[in-house]
Amino acid sequence: MTETTDNAAARFRALHQRGIFVMPNPWDAGTAKILQHLGFKAIATASAALAASLGRADASGEVSRNRALDHAAFLIQAVDLPVNGDLESGFGDEPEDVAETIRQSIAIGMAGCSIEDRTVNADSPLYDSAHAVERIRAARQAIDEAGSGFVLTARCEAYLVGHGNPLTECLDRLGRMADAGADVVYACGMSKPDDIATLVKAMPVPVNVIGGTGPAPLSIGQLEDLGVRRVSLGPRLCQAAMGAFVRAAEEVSGKGTFDFMADAANLKAVTDMFGREG
Repeated sequence: MTETTDNAAARFRALHQRGIFVMPNPWDAGTAKILQHLGFKAIATASAALAASLGRADASGEVSRNRALDHAAFLIQAVDLPVNGDLESGFGDEPEDVAETIRQSIAIGMAGCSIEDRTVNADSPLYDSAHAVERIRAARQAIDEAGSGFVLTARCEAYLVGHGNPLTECLDRLGRMADAGADVVYACGMSKPDDIATLVKAMPVPVNVIGGTGPAPLSIGQLEDLGVRRVSLGPRLCQAAMGAFVRAAEEVSGKGTFDFMADAANLKAVTDMFGREG
């Protein structure tokens, strides 16, 4: 089923030019196939979902580059869709580490990826701004040297790490990252309409927003009105599935009943979504 990187990247890049689209995040072949069946035009890995499936913590350095890329390759093989990689901070502090991650991502057929400016050091959770920009510049150079249309997304994690002025920090960092070659920018955790509108207006490239964020999550229509081009779901679908799993298991262990089956999926209906192998 695998596309060449060039074809996948071209399809993925074109989606950003047509208006808003939703890029959900499966965590295995079955969930990827379901999302394709439901008509989504691109999917992405989710580092938190992968970490949870391994019984590990996200953004902790506990998932290796090889593990993350093997997981992405598995999803690429499963569907006829562009696959974007959630590659955390690029699996290394230095620009060359990020460049090597990009080279390997292109080699396995990934259509694009996101690179964060977040460290695994709780005392200094964001890379120095200049260093963060150099990491994106190195990623861009690796893409250009490969002659690929691979779509590079730069992420600023200021909202997630509790920065004192996350909007200002994101505007500064993401603007400089766009100048350094990012094709898309992403302020993970940003949820206020005014903040999103400000970011969209300030950026020369498309903006990604994670859906389902904040006390009153904005709809796709509302995000479109704000000028957002791409909506990812990160671990949201995995969270929903895990919530149902925990509630069902707690019901059985605590009450000894099986009421959860009233909302359970019909396995025949699910497997019918998988289709045939190409």
